[in-house]
Amino acid sequence: MDANAGKLARWLRMMGYDTLFFNGPDDGSMVKLALAQGRTVITRDTEFMKRRAVASGRVRALLVSGDDPAAQMRSAISALSIDRDYKPFSRCLECNAELSSREKSDVNGSVPERVYNLQDQYMQCPICGRIYWRGTHWAAMHRKLEELSAEERPPEQGVSR
Repeated sequence: MDANAGKLARWLRMMGYDTLFFNGPDDGSMVKLALAQGRTVITRDTEFMKRRAVASGRVRALLVSGDDPAAQMRSAISALSIDRDYKPFSRCLECNAELSSREKSDVNGSVPERVYNLQDQYMQCPICGRIYWRGTHWAAMHRKLEELSAEERPPEQGVSR
């Protein structure tokens, strides 16, 4: 994920997709990483799409437009045949690592007391230590994810019936 489409990276991680966020100044490094790991680059940079590795098809890339993450998500879902129900809420939204289940007793003192009293299921990032649970924020993200991934096909243009 190119830095110019960063919000989309969080939504793809939320869906469970391994999504690297590339914030480096050198697009060449991003191309090398994509080649080495067989990744698809998602960008808003039209100039990036003209790079030899992309134009030749060696690096798969998707150009998304606009600032609206909802529109970007619909574009990515359609172009890449993304499954919204792939592995939702299985990756850290911050660092992309796969989350691990934690017992309630494991998080005692690491989450707010009211959360500890209300929640029984927890996930934790093994890299950054962030703890996740299915509270009101999770419910809101789940609803937004449903909205973002709803199939909305634009009407066909230039087709007469």
